Amino acid sequence: MSMKKILGSFLVALFGGIVALGTYIMFFDRDEKIYTVQEKPIIKLANNPTESPQQVDLTQAAEYSVKTVVHVKTLYDRNENQKQNPLYDFFFGNSGRGYQQQPVLGSGSGVILSEDGYIVTNNHVVKGSDRINVVLSDKRSYDAKLIGQDPFTDLALLKIDEEDLPAIDLGNSDDVRLGEWVLAVGNPFNLTSTVTAGIISAKARTLGVIGSRMSIEAFLQTDAAVNPGNSGGALVNSRGQLVGINTAIESRTGSYSGYSFAIPVNIVKKVVTDLKQYGEVQRAFLGVSINTVDAYLAEKVGLDKIEGVYIADVNEGGAADRAGIRSGDVILKMNGKHVNSSSQLQEQVSMYKPGDKVDVLIKRDNKKKQIELVLRNKLGDTGVIRTKGINILGADFVPITREEKYKLQISRGMKVKNLRSGKLRSEGVKEGFIIFKINNTPIRNVEDITTALQENQNGGVFISGIYPNGRVAYYAFSLNEEK
Repeated sequence: MSMKKILGSFLVALFGGIVALGTYIMFFDRDEKIYTVQEKPIIKLANNPTESPQQVDLTQAAEYSVKTVVHVKTLYDRNENQKQNPLYDFFFGNSGRGYQQQPVLGSGSGVILSEDGYIVTNNHVVKGSDRINVVLSDKRSYDAKLIGQDPFTDLALLKIDEEDLPAIDLGNSDDVRLGEWVLAVGNPFNLTSTVTAGIISAKARTLGVIGSRMSIEAFLQTDAAVNPGNSGGALVNSRGQLVGINTAIESRTGSYSGYSFAIPVNIVKKVVTDLKQYGEVQRAFLGVSINTVDAYLAEKVGLDKIEGVYIADVNEGGAADRAGIRSGDVILKMNGKHVNSSSQLQEQVSMYKPGDKVDVLIKRDNKKKQIELVLRNKLGDTGVIRTKGINILGADFVPITREEKYKLQISRGMKVKNLRSGKLRSEGVKEGFIIFKINNTPIRNVEDITTALQENQNGGVFISGIYPNGRVAYYAFSLNEEK
């Protein structure tokens, strides 16, 4: 092919291209934009429960936390804890005669909080025990001293004499999220160093298991398997940080059947700090009666939204009253934390002590308002309360016998023994007096006396009881000794 023909073909092609380009510019929008469409990522749901789009490695958290969880063994050697044989009693009289009763053993778990031997557990694990023994994960065994108890959160603080112990890292239970992986570590059925896994199923659960009108219940709910013996053990996150103390299970059989419950670690921090410093918890109060806002309440009182905690009543002279909070207000936040249930509000308040200032966001007449509030103690001031527990009464207490129950026709009570200087002697109580009620608390054991003394709101104590000769007597006095 000659050069002339090749050049001719090239010119024809070039001309055709110019014509096509001109046609496109003439008939199409010059400002047309070109969009790139990105495909949405496909989320694959695992058909097999063991498969997960993102595998969570819990091995390091398990290995670390197991070393910080201890086996708590308790011994009860007092006669009132022994079960009697009713058939033997019927035919042969008192079954306690003629043989040596064996001590009763209990078992639970605990968590090492510090290298110098402070250990937290549940109050119900050690309640009423005569001796507490702690066994570490490496099998070392120690007798433990009970530093303090708080029946209203079901927590107790122990101390063993040892150094350089593996202490757990404390997390933040406010940051725990639904669906987050957690491990329950403890000693179920005396099987030491057992680890189970699950997720956080709910927060701020109220169960009514502590059984006191002053109880603080805002449990973390999880489906990690927890059984008898796990009580007082650790609930840890995937980083091995403590987020809760395992306390209760929801079960009709007494064994795990789906859900377990743990005390949030932020409550644990406050209680443990107070028990170490004061020997008892310095509890803050808002001084209000509250209800969770639901659809019925919102419609009844004319709220524009179902949110927050409704103030049904305000105690005169209390923290809320002094800050200007009124009946009918709705608390939405405390120090920036949303509160949408009574248990959430109680949880937040329980983390503070009397005298602490908190910012409270309320809604009044459907308008929001910020209020600064100074929390107060049960007496309405900001001082430290030291009731000194049961020691302030100035006596020892022993259980009554079955013969005394039968003779006096009473079903419970604790007898005053070794009376010394204290509130009881100053009020004229005589040795042998049987206390069967303090304020509104029935008395069956020493722990009931302690609880009754801590629970009273105004420091006043009213004791009902009976003497061995059948004379019923009542005593009233003020418990407060210092603030």
